[in-house]
Amino acid sequence: MATPHDRPWLIAAWPGMGSVALIAAGYLVQTLRMEQSGRLPARDHFDVNEVTVKDGVLEPVRLPQGTFFQWKNPRAGRDLVVFIGEAQPTAGTYAYAHELLEAAAEMGISRVVTFASMASALHPSENPRVSGIATDSLMLEELTKAEVSPLPDGQIGGLNGVLLAAAGERNIPGMCLLAEIPFFAATVPNPKAARAALSVFSVLAGIDVSLDELNKHAAAVDRVLLEAYEKLAASESVDEESKPEESPGEAPEEAPDAEAARPPTSDSPKLDYAARQHIEQLFAEARADPSKAMALKQELDRRGVFKQYEDRFLDLFRRAG
Repeated sequence: MATPHDRPWLIAAWPGMGSVALIAAGYLVQTLRMEQSGRLPARDHFDVNEVTVKDGVLEPVRLPQGTFFQWKNPRAGRDLVVFIGEAQPTAGTYAYAHELLEAAAEMGISRVVTFASMASALHPSENPRVSGIATDSLMLEELTKAEVSPLPDGQIGGLNGVLLAAAGERNIPGMCLLAEIPFFAATVPNPKAARAALSVFSVLAGIDVSLDELNKHAAAVDRVLLEAYEKLAASESVDEESKPEESPGEAPEEAPDAEAARPPTSDSPKLDYAARQHIEQLFAEARADPSKAMALKQELDRRGVFKQYEDRFLDLFRRAG
């Protein structure tokens, strides 16, 4: 009979930035050859916003599926339950989280683990750092002992975070492991970040998970990302060189409509009105399209004002997914 110490852990994953959660959870299912053990009904948590047409005929509506998988540890140790959702619910997210936990409780789970990504200025050649959040101080201490830095502040979008809030309400300890991804490639599946998160997870869970196949995928994606990074950097460099010099001038009395940057220090470079407007335009573009954040970063660096805008720049990516 399982003791509270080795009762199953629930790993839950949904689509998000870099597909880190889905890659990590899916890899566990595949590598450990986990068996499907049930589904979570969609109920009223999903709306239908589009339909599929094949050869001119509408296909039946299919709501996103949520599937449970179970793994029985062949050795004396912890079992695992993995839940993979095809999509985040569009209504009643918190209620959906509680329904998931109700179903998982019937499988005897004792802890909840989610994965997420955090976009940063990480270079494609660098190894992602893994940060963590916990539902309580004891769980946070466990993360710290595993050399996982706690996330000081920020937000976790969607169920990767909401599920932990629901777990905490039920006194089920839980954690989220957040792996870095390059902000310019936030929409690209990132197996290296998933590998980093899984490496920490395997230590915490005491389960040896071979990451060999994931390493191969990570190496292939790294080559593509590095090439894309270099092309993007070269393109931005050309754009900057071809841009006409802005003549210095006094800023009009009216201030830009956008949020104020961090107040400059006495030795900070001064920006005229046109320069500030250009920076605000780049912020707006980066909010709409994270891949354009590199252009913003390069402009801030070129003008020597990144420190003034650093908090706002990082806020573009602090909402992990």
